[in-house]
Amino acid sequence: MPSGNKHPYPFLITLGTLGCLGLLSLFNNSFSVAGHTLRPLDVLADLRAVEAAPADSVVVAAVPDSAAGSLERPVDYTSYTGILNYGYNNGRQGAGLKNFIDALRALRAGHRKKVRIAYFGDSMIEGDLITQDLRDSLQANFGGKGVGYVPATSVVSGFRTTIAHSFSEDWMDYHFKNTPPPGTELGISGHVFVPAPQSWVRYQPVRRKRLNEFNEVSLLYGRGSGDVSINRRPIKLQGQKGINAYTFVTDSTERAITLRFNSEGAAPFYGACFESSNGVFLDNYSFRGISGIELGKLSRRVWQDMQAVRPYDLIVLHYGANVLFLPENTRFDWYEKPMVKVVDSLRRMFPETSILIVGTADKAYKKKGRYITAPGVKALMKIQHSFAESRGMAYWNLFSAMGGEGAMARWVEGDTALANRDYTHFNFRGASRIGALLYKAIMDEYEDGQM
Repeated sequence: MPSGNKHPYPFLITLGTLGCLGLLSLFNNSFSVAGHTLRPLDVLADLRAVEAAPADSVVVAAVPDSAAGSLERPVDYTSYTGILNYGYNNGRQGAGLKNFIDALRALRAGHRKKVRIAYFGDSMIEGDLITQDLRDSLQANFGGKGVGYVPATSVVSGFRTTIAHSFSEDWMDYHFKNTPPPGTELGISGHVFVPAPQSWVRYQPVRRKRLNEFNEVSLLYGRGSGDVSINRRPIKLQGQKGINAYTFVTDSTERAITLRFNSEGAAPFYGACFESSNGVFLDNYSFRGISGIELGKLSRRVWQDMQAVRPYDLIVLHYGANVLFLPENTRFDWYEKPMVKVVDSLRRMFPETSILIVGTADKAYKKKGRYITAPGVKALMKIQHSFAESRGMAYWNLFSAMGGEGAMARWVEGDTALANRDYTHFNFRGASRIGALLYKAIMDEYEDGQM
C-alpha cells in the first residue's frame, strides 16, 4: 500500500480541473438536449472586459422636439420625466398631444370658447385628487371656472373639497360591478343613476377661487322623459339619445342647485356639469378598484353620444394601482390585451381627440424588513409605454416624475408625508404635487411649440 504525504493531491486535482474548465471556456461549448440549448460554460466570464451594449439594445424613446410631435432626441423612456408625444410620427396616425395643444392655442387666441379634458382613473384620482390641481392651474392660465362633471351620488362626496354634494338615499346606482336592467346603459363614468319618485341631489359651490359660484350647468340624462324641478322650478326632460344634455345659466342670487325628480319611470340620470362660458374644463371620472379594461364594457353609441353633447379635446387614462395587486407578479397578459382593445377603440372613435397615457405610479411592498419598489411596476410601465408608442398616443411616466426607484417609500416616510401608509396612494399634499408635475409637463409641450 503506498505511503507518504498525500496533502498535495487535492490541490493538484483542483488545479487540473480548473485548467480543463478554463480550456473549455475558450471554445463554443454550448449544446442541445431534447430541443433545449444549454448555457455555455465560461468560468472566465468575470475576468473578461465588459463590452458596451450595442446601441439597438438600449430601450429608448425620443424627446419631442416640439408639440407638433417631432421625435428627434432619443432618451431612455423609463427615466424621462416629460411627455413623450408619439402622434404623427414614423407612420403613426394617432393624435398624440398635438390636437390638445392646438386647442389650447386656439383658446388663447380667442378662436374657440372651450377646451375639455376627460380624465379617467381609479382611486388615485378619487375625490378629485390630482385632477383638482391640474384643473386649477390650467384655468388660472387659460381661463375658465367650474368643477366640471359631478355624478348624482358618490361614495366620496364627503371627501371631495371642490364641490359640496349631497343626495337622497333612494337612488339606484348601476355601475361596472353590477348589472343595469335592459335598456339602461352605463355612462362613460361607469355609472348610471335611476331616481325613485322624489329622489333629490344638491350641489353647492365652495369658497375657493374659480369654484365659488355656478354659471353654466348641464344635466346629463338618458333616453326617456321625466319631470324635474331645479330649485322648485319645474322642467320636462325629453331624451331621444343615449345621452342628452339640458343646459341652463344659473341665477346669480342662488348659491346652490337642488334637483328633485318628481315622476315614476324617469329617464336615467348621469350627473351634472359645471362650467363658465369659456375656458378649460376637466371632468374627473374616477372609479375605485378598476384597471381601465372596464371601459371596454361601454357601448360605442354611449361614447359617441357623450362626445356629441360634451366633446373632449383630451382623454387621459391613468391606471395601474389595481393591476399591481400581486407586487412580485410581472406578467400582465390579462391586462395588456383588453387594455389595448380599449385604447384602439377610443382612437378609432375619436381620431381628432388627443389621448394621454399616464404610466403607473411607484408602488412599494415590504421585503426583508423594508419597503421597496414592487417588481411589477417596471413591467407594467413597459406595457403602458408600448401601447402609447405603437398607437401614436402621448405618454407620461409618473413613476419617473415622482422620483423613480424607491420613490413611494420616500414619499411615505419623508419628513413631510406625501403618500399614505398603504405605500400606494398619494395624500392631498402628494396628489397636489403630482397635479403640478403633470401641469408642468403639459406646459413644456405647449411652450416648446411657441419657440
